[in-house]
Amino acid sequence: MPENILITGGAGFIGSHIADALIERGHQVRVLDALVPQVHEVRERPTYLNPKAELVVADVCDRDAVRHALDGVDVLFHEAAAVGVGQSMYEIQHYVEANTLGGAILLDVLANEDHTVRKVIVASSMSIYGEGAYRCLECGPVFPRLREGPQLSAREWEMRCPECGQEVVPEPTPEDKPLAPTSVYAVTKRDHEEMFLCVGQAYGIPAVALRYFNVYGPRQALSNPYTGVAAIFSSRLLNDNPPVIYEDGLQSRDFVHVSDIVQANLLAMERPEADYQAFNVGTGYVTTVLDVARLLSKSLGKDIAPRIEGRFRQGDIRHCFADISKIRRELGYEPQVRFREGVPELVNWVRQQTAEDRFEQVEQELAAKSLVV
Repeated sequence: MPENILITGGAGFIGSHIADALIERGHQVRVLDALVPQVHEVRERPTYLNPKAELVVADVCDRDAVRHALDGVDVLFHEAAAVGVGQSMYEIQHYVEANTLGGAILLDVLANEDHTVRKVIVASSMSIYGEGAYRCLECGPVFPRLREGPQLSAREWEMRCPECGQEVVPEPTPEDKPLAPTSVYAVTKRDHEEMFLCVGQAYGIPAVALRYFNVYGPRQALSNPYTGVAAIFSSRLLNDNPPVIYEDGLQSRDFVHVSDIVQANLLAMERPEADYQAFNVGTGYVTTVLDVARLLSKSLGKDIAPRIEGRFRQGDIRHCFADISKIRRELGYEPQVRFREGVPELVNWVRQQTAEDRFEQVEQELAAKSLVV
């Protein structure tokens, strides 16, 4: 049965792909998006946004706009957020207002005004875990916190057991791993998840939180220097500059194609088994940051080696990749695209873009705040 759906942030990278999938299935889609310049260089409707989607240009912090956008809506996808780990550490008020306050305004409308919303899916993030899960050969499963000064000064990058101090082995990170966000951005995404789940439970509005791992694919904003690492590296390479890698490049992540993110959102919407729960959305496969740089360089036909800095960004983690057994078991999710398989589509998109490389500006801002050591 067709639903009336609102996607906040729906003119962005992930939201626009969700809109395509919903419209293809016959749903009516409305998009609320502020079209912020850091993501949308021109404040007008993106050419990639589905023409059948209704676009409302407004901020989620605008209560009146939110109230009107929710009119007649059955399902809400909350994708709107300021994104950027490093930037969030010095634009603290902006991130808390855009993310935590924006989410709170949406929920306040649902709690205090008439509406027809019957389900909410909120975009959470793997960043809320902080470091991923690890195993110590002596102590068993452990959850170390951020690396500290003496270890970083010695450029000893791998994690150590918080009990015995020996090096530990990364393992897939499950949903019950204790949350330990290491940036303001991560704190606000934890706020999103916990606020939406608890308010949904209190008011009987089924809510689902999806913890996205490292998302990549076409439509990423290449000129946004705070977006995902694949887009940042692509922007550098397009401008014939080397990707810049902190630490030694062997830190690992779980890169998930945007089409698999869409798959998870549709399952969360359609399956009552998802209600009031949080799920990892990743692939379960590990890719190092150095491998990402090398593969993108080769795929773009650039003979440019990455620049390995041997420095550390405050708030960065060493290893985190998803345990997806829960979402597989309960929702039937199955990732379809491995990173190497998804790169050609990303590269085709990248080649059609003109990207301004703003990485040096970001590095200067981080250094000025002593956030790079």
